[in-house]
Amino acid sequence: MTPMKRLVLAALAATSLAATLSACAPIILGGAAMTALVVTDRRTSGTQLEDEGIELRASNRIRDTVGGSMHINVNSYNRQVLLTGEVTDTVARQTAEDVVARVENVRSVVNEIAVVPLSTLSQRSADTLITGKVRASLVDARDLSANAFRVVTERGTVYLMGRVTAREADRATQIARNVSGVTRVIRIFEVISEDELVRISNARAAQPAR
Repeated sequence: MTPMKRLVLAALAATSLAATLSACAPIILGGAAMTALVVTDRRTSGTQLEDEGIELRASNRIRDTVGGSMHINVNSYNRQVLLTGEVTDTVARQTAEDVVARVENVRSVVNEIAVVPLSTLSQRSADTLITGKVRASLVDARDLSANAFRVVTERGTVYLMGRVTAREADRATQIARNVSGVTRVIRIFEVISEDELVRISNARAAQPAR
């Protein structure tokens, strides 16, 4: 494994661990790790910050509207928002989607919230472990850029997000399906052409070092 891959894997592992901690606990990564994640991301730095803002605003508005007793997770990638988790009724599910759709800069919403009993702490811990294993498997794949993918797991179902080519989408799906504990893989990709990938890669390589 190359030093860059090890660096990205360490950063991804730290991000996975964050899911098991309190939402109020600050997560601090080293400057080198953070830089590695930012420069290898296929979103612009501005879009990355925008996605973080969307997640924060959407989570706050869901809590204010639906209530904090529900289990709803918000993930935004390139302004496409994925909602996962559990609620107790269909009204709460639709309300959460409507609230997020009105958040500034949101392009679209994929509502995967289930109307089922709320998951237990042990179930969520198992999902965190699966996410870590999928991310590690993507890092190990020599023909993929692991940081092009966002991995979310709910009740054994793995959601894959990112700006990827059709080849990368199929390869990552195959990898995720072979990870123990994964019951289903759902793809929420923005598929780009090989030419577009080359353009993005060249633009990233041309950026000055920080």
